[in-house]
Amino acid sequence: MPTLSTALLFVAATMALLIVPGPAVVYIVTRTVAQGRTAGLLSVLGVHVGSIVYVLLTSLGMSALLLASPTVFQVVKWFGVAYLVWLGIQKLRARRADDGTVAEPPPMSNARIFAQGVLVNVLNPKTLVFFVAFLPQFVDPARGPAVWQLLFFGVGFIVLGILSDGSYAMLASVLSGRLRSTAKARRRLDLSSGAIYIILGAIAAAVSQA
Repeated sequence: MPTLSTALLFVAATMALLIVPGPAVVYIVTRTVAQGRTAGLLSVLGVHVGSIVYVLLTSLGMSALLLASPTVFQVVKWFGVAYLVWLGIQKLRARRADDGTVAEPPPMSNARIFAQGVLVNVLNPKTLVFFVAFLPQFVDPARGPAVWQLLFFGVGFIVLGILSDGSYAMLASVLSGRLRSTAKARRRLDLSSGAIYIILGAIAAAVSQA
């Protein structure tokens, strides 16, 4: 197991990375505003089930294998880019009612909210790069098998991620009434979140394998 100083450094570095909004935070906030606190927390759960996939891949060494294969990496990368852009287009194309206001979108089922949360994280190539480049930096061969240390840090990342993303969901639920109060506010939210999804897709497209 890692030393206390290493664990504290990991917590500090991970929180610094988690508080910067990315695709997961955008998804969580938009779902919370659209459907409330429960939807936001389901989104958080889905996102971090996606994180479990990467924790297991990293611990077993398979993610390093993916990065070593340019073809496989590019497939993962462009699936992620396409999914982010698709989410953005869906937001930008939000339907308007006959009077010109923005029609309230039909609510998603809990299962779909959860599944989209998983996909947002799994199809994000930056998540793959993060786990391969970041977690191994804290492994000390003198402290025992690397696989157990990677699992320890991976679980720590998920716990910290749930706390951070859950905070975003709770804050968004408090502000959601204000954001949904007018058609103009809803339309601005759709346009801004759609633009952010597309920008994040462009950023993901620029991620290099190196």
